[in-house]
Amino acid sequence: MPSVARRNVLTSLAGIPLATILANPQLARAAAMGLEEVSITTAGGREVTASLALPETTPAPTIVVIHEWWGLNDQIKTVAAEYAKEGFVALAVDLYGGQLADDPDGARALMQATDPDEATDSLTSWIAWLKQHPNSTGKVGTVGFCFGGGWSLNASIAAPVDATVVYYGRVNRPAEDLKGLAGPVLGHFGTEDAFINEAMVGGFEAEMAKAGKTFENHWYVANHAFANPSSARYDEEDAALAWSRTLTFFKKHLG
Repeated sequence: MPSVARRNVLTSLAGIPLATILANPQLARAAAMGLEEVSITTAGGREVTASLALPETTPAPTIVVIHEWWGLNDQIKTVAAEYAKEGFVALAVDLYGGQLADDPDGARALMQATDPDEATDSLTSWIAWLKQHPNSTGKVGTVGFCFGGGWSLNASIAAPVDATVVYYGRVNRPAEDLKGLAGPVLGHFGTEDAFINEAMVGGFEAEMAKAGKTFENHWYVANHAFANPSSARYDEEDAALAWSRTLTFFKKHLG
């Protein structure tokens, strides 16, 4: 699809709330079609692809969007499109090489098959690419959900960026690792999440303090995946609040 046509797709959805688009597969598919597929050769010599959404005005700060354990589906591409509507260059990366899951067993298999070194290679290479992109101001943030939430933090440690957002992802990293962070971290967590729980997040908060890093933490009376409209645990009100806080955070730290 030509770039003008992609821009027109995103513009046509501009007045529709994010939650409405995400809850409607046809609208999400339309939003996903507005993104451009891009590819690079990583520092490790691997060919990887991602989906790029551009705002109306550039140069602009950039955001790396990292998918859940389902893979890079229309939902995550729609989130990237929404960041573009808010004035950011947004890149939805693919850590599964084009594979998608539609049930928990398949998602678990894809997640467990992910090579940490290859994922790090992909993310650090994309961050370097974004910093030099002609439509970028050079400011970069990362955001991820669940599986991608943990990798949002991992990426920011491996390739320091200006701001990091974690939606209910693994954050059990020691202070020694966290010293590599360049920017602040924003976290969104659910009190009913049995795995990414208060013990894990509390430990992370303590390790961030030891490392002398800034951590803005928000708890919601919600479960894991509360920001995903396709999940039975979706909480529309909390998802909207987390989205608002995330936008405020990125606009403050990315400009």
